[in-house]
Amino acid sequence: MSLKPIWIYLENGIYLEANSFGYSGTKVGEIVFNTSMSGYQEIMSDPSYAGQFIVFTMPEIGIVGTNDNDMESKTIHASGMLIRNLNEEASNFRATASLSEFLNTHESLGICDIDTRYLTKMIRDGGPKMMIASTEVSDKDELQKILENTPRIEEINYAQKVSTKEAYTHTDAAWDDVKLEYKTAQANSGKKIVAVDFGVKRNILNELCEVGLDVEVVPSTFNEDELINRYKSGDIKGVFLSNGPGEPLVLKTEAKKIKKLIDAKVPMFAICLGHQLISIALGHPTYKLKFGQHGGNHPVKNEKTNIVEITAQNHNYNVPDSVCSIAKVTHMNLFDNTIEGLDYIDKPVFSVQHHPEASPGPHDSKYIFKEFADRL
Repeated sequence: MSLKPIWIYLENGIYLEANSFGYSGTKVGEIVFNTSMSGYQEIMSDPSYAGQFIVFTMPEIGIVGTNDNDMESKTIHASGMLIRNLNEEASNFRATASLSEFLNTHESLGICDIDTRYLTKMIRDGGPKMMIASTEVSDKDELQKILENTPRIEEINYAQKVSTKEAYTHTDAAWDDVKLEYKTAQANSGKKIVAVDFGVKRNILNELCEVGLDVEVVPSTFNEDELINRYKSGDIKGVFLSNGPGEPLVLKTEAKKIKKLIDAKVPMFAICLGHQLISIALGHPTYKLKFGQHGGNHPVKNEKTNIVEITAQNHNYNVPDSVCSIAKVTHMNLFDNTIEGLDYIDKPVFSVQHHPEASPGPHDSKYIFKEFADRL
C-alpha cells in the first residue's frame, strides 16, 4: 500500500500536511479526540460519529485489522480518522481486511503520520473545530473557502441521515465468546419494545435482546401517536431512545414527539442522544461541553450503590443541572462531575449518558439493560 499526501485545514487557521491511506477525496467534519486503547473499528462504525473526524490518542492503530462482526452499523459515518502510526498488517486471527481496505470500502478518510498529541491538546484547550481534509485540494485558501461554505455540524440533522429508513425486527443477541458468533434473539418473550433509531449501535440492540426483550427498530421520524396506541393496547411494553450524532437541539420535532410519549406515561429508557432529548423535551436544554467525552475509561459513580463503574463515553453535549428539579441523579461522571444518569420523578422514564453496551468494553454497566426489562 502506498501512502498519498493529504492536506488539512481547521477553522482556527491551522494548515497541515500528512499522509493518507484508504479512501481518497475531500471530507468536512468536526474534529474530536478519543482516548480508547482498543476498538477503533467499533468507534469508526458508530453512527454517533457522523460528521466528525476522530483523533485517536492511541499511537498504534490498525494492529487487529477489521472484520464484519465488529461493525456497530452497516457502514462508517465518520468523515475520517487521524492517527500517529498506521499498522497495515493485522495480527489477529479474526481479521478479514486491513484498516486501509476497511476505510476505502466505506469511503472514509484515513490520515496518518501526524502529531496526534498536538491535535489532542489543541482540542482540549480550544474545543472541537470544524475541519476539512483533502487528497485533491492542497491550496490553503481553497480549503478555507470550501470549509466556510459547508454547513456546520450543529446545522445538520445527522440523526435523520444515519437512521434506518424502514422498521425492522432485530434478531441478534450478545456475542458468544466461545462460538465466536452472535447469539440468536429469543422471539416472543412477552415483552416487546420499540427502539427509536437516532443512530443506534448494533450492540445496544443485541443487549436489549439479551435480557429477553423483543426489539422492533423504527426510524427517527417515528409516529408517536402510533406508539402510544400500541402501548395502550398492550402490543408493546415500552420505548427505547437510542444514541446518535450531532447537536441535540437541532431535533426539535423529535423532542416534541418524545414529550407526547412522556405525557402518555409510556415507559422509556434512553442512552446518550436519547438521554439528552428527554431532558430537552421536558424543558431543560442541553449545553456543549468544552471538548466532549470520548473514551473507554471514564469513572462513573452509581449514586444508588456507591459503586464506581468504568464506562465508555462518546458525546459533546450534556444535560444541565437544572434537570435535577424533575429527576433524581442516578449516575455522576467523576472526571468532571457532569450528570450521567437520571430517573425521572413520577414518570416511568430513566436514562444514561454513557454506553452500558460498550464494545469491546468495559462492561461494568451492562446491568442497566436488565433494569429496563425488569421495569416493564
